Parts: sequence; structure tokens; C-alpha cells
Amino acid sequence: MRHVIALDVGGTGMKAALVGADGTLLHEARRATGRDRGAEAVVETILGFAADLYAYGEEHLGEGAVAAGVAVPGIVDAERGIAVYAANLGWRDVPLRKLLGERLGGVPVALGHDVRTGGLAEGRIGAGRDADRFLFVPLGTGIAGAIGIAGTIEAGAHGYAGEIGHVVVRPDGPDCGCGQRGCLETLASAAAVSRAWAAASGDPDADAADCAKAVASGDPAALRVWEDAVDALAAGLVTALTLLDPRTLIIGGGLAEAGETLFTPLRAAVEERVTFQKLPHIVPAALGDTAGCLGAGLLAWDLLSTEVSA
Repeated sequence: MRHVIALDVGGTGMKAALVGADGTLLHEARRATGRDRGAEAVVETILGFAADLYAYGEEHLGEGAVAAGVAVPGIVDAERGIAVYAANLGWRDVPLRKLLGERLGGVPVALGHDVRTGGLAEGRIGAGRDADRFLFVPLGTGIAGAIGIAGTIEAGAHGYAGEIGHVVVRPDGPDCGCGQRGCLETLASAAAVSRAWAAASGDPDADAADCAKAVASGDPAALRVWEDAVDALAAGLVTALTLLDPRTLIIGGGLAEAGETLFTPLRAAVEERVTFQKLPHIVPAALGDTAGCLGAGLLAWDLLSTEVSA
């Protein structure tokens, strides 16, 4: 059965699938990234995982994959197939497309940025499938964004488009790893809420999920932490919608798992800030942590379609 390899590389784990031409998941697998062993070991783990997936297809589906799509974090040069930099994986300038192509016997390989790849899936088969223009914003350890336009994701002139997490929303706010102060992700990411709630609750092990539960039960300290994060998030999102005018804002990541505990105050805070702007639909992501893997499959099939049309 004709299929492609879809591989989503995260900081701690990798999700993979063999995907049929109609989008059917023919096989799914997960494997630890093993970043504690160093960048070279991580690359070898990715190559080995892809090779195992190819072999599975040969054995169980009658043929090996016809292409592969891989989503990775950090800075990605998708055109040249290079994983430029990822702080959480420790690599620089890894020619991942070339290495994977060689390991897989010459099959074509598409390389993509993890958030943009997840946004591609949300746009085509998830929460944005009916929107011609959307912004996908996952709230996790950091905050990034994917700008969807007519079924494609805008990467920008240099591949940096969508980095909404580094919009400064409070100039006197916390220092950010990017060198600025008061970036959105220092105030409204799941990691930021976890830090704030751990400090407010006095429990160093408390996290954003614990804060959301405390908010739902009416804890006043949790409400203050949550309101601060929602206020910052709304400020960043209004900046984005002023620039991009999306029809739909798709919010994903760990913080979105709080459901209406997040979405009810967030919608109100955004609506309160807009003046001339058109208020977009603000909806939860539909694909969860499978978005990156599903998007990687789409990248692979798109690559084949491009090669055929060329």
C-alpha cells in the first residue's frame, strides 16, 4: 500500500506514523528523543527511527515509504532541508533532509518547522479547515505561531514568521532568552503560568494544570495568576490580529487543555481590546499532540505532488 513516513521530533519524544494517500494512519509509533545523549545521538536516533518505519512498511504494507516528512523544533531552513538551530536539542546546521534521504535509500524528504507543520494540519484537517486565513498559536513551554493562508503556511522571507511568543507585551516584564524583556512567552506560556503558580502557591512542583484546577475551584491566588497570563495573552493576540486579520485564532498546546477556564476569559479579554479590528473566532486546536505528525505526513504528500507537477 502506497504510504509516506511522518515524523514529529520533540524535545523529549518523537511521534511517527505511516500515512496513506487518503490520510489514513496505517501505523503509529513513538520513541524517546534522548537529548541527554547529545546532538549527534539525537540525529542518529531520528535516522534510525525513520529506517525502522521504512522497514515496517516493507514488511507489513508490501512496500517501503515513497516519501518522508519530518517536523523539527527551532530554526529550520525548509528550502535547503537544514535544521539550523534548536536549543533544546543542541544541534546546529544539521543537513537532516540529506541525511534522511541517504538513510532511506533516496526517497524524497520534506523538512518543516514543528509549529508551522502542526499549523498546516490544523488548517487543512483540524480547527482551521473552514478558514481561508487563520493563526495557530500553541501555548506550551514557549509560544510560537503559524500563519495560515489559503491552505498553506507563511514562513516569511527568512523562515521566522509567526514568532508571536517574542512580541513584547510588557516592556518592564521578565527577561526572555531571546534578549528582550516582557515577551509574551515569559508571561503567558504554560511554563510561565507554572512558574507563577509555583511561586504563588508555595509548591515548587505545582504546574499550569494545577493552577487551572485551582482557578476552577475559585482560589483567589490562582485567579490572579491566571488573569495576569490571560491579560498578557490577549495583548499579544490583539497585536497579531491587527497585523494579520485572521478569520480564526486557533489556540493549542498544554494551556489550551484547560478548556473554557482559558477560552471564556480569553475571548472576553480580546473582545475588550479590539477597536476597529474584526473579532476572529477563537477556538481550541482539534488535533492535540498529533498535529505535528499529521502535518509531517501532509508535507510528504505535498512534496510528491510538487515533484509530479514539475
